[in-house]
Amino acid sequence: LISMRAAACDLALVLAVDVSGSVDTREYRIQMDGLAAGLRDGIVAEAFLSQQAMLTLVQWTGSSRQRQTIPWTKVSSYAALDAFATEVTEHTRVWRNFSTAIGEALVAAEDALEAVPHCTRKVIDVSGDGISNEGVEPRTRHDALTEQGIVVNAIAIETDDVDLTGWFFENLIVGDGAFVVTANGFEDYPEQIRRKLQLETTKQLS
Repeated sequence: LISMRAAACDLALVLAVDVSGSVDTREYRIQMDGLAAGLRDGIVAEAFLSQQAMLTLVQWTGSSRQRQTIPWTKVSSYAALDAFATEVTEHTRVWRNFSTAIGEALVAAEDALEAVPHCTRKVIDVSGDGISNEGVEPRTRHDALTEQGIVVNAIAIETDDVDLTGWFFENLIVGDGAFVVTANGFEDYPEQIRRKLQLETTKQLS
């Protein structure tokens, strides 16, 4: 019984972070520091630990430029989560000046999830500040994602007059209970990613 509990995983969460050309150095830092702070939020941390969650981070931008840059980490203790959050804070950006291929980010996240088949719930958490403008269209991945029982949620970082939140609702999110959280600019990102992680880890999905 103990060994079975040790192997349990109720949540596998892919944190897919936008590093496309529209994200400058300051905005990248806001994202990573905000994400690390959200991971350390008391409600989020307790939920991760109770669910023996598995976490990983994917950086994504244009076509063929998506990479799992922090490997799967099991949240077996608060120390393990704190170490993961520290790695997020110190994480080096892989690309700087490329397009926005959200569909290919989903494919990279799907591939990463193949490594954690023992996890009960599989979620892709996509952050972005623009619509997909290159590569695979996100909607073309919806059937495959649904078949695999993968939920895609998103945080839309609104920076212009494009209704990115609406676009994410129509084209990106999929699965039972899937949702979009809106950040009004990068300055609002830390608060909204914390809220989003709370929703992802505590809401009951059918």
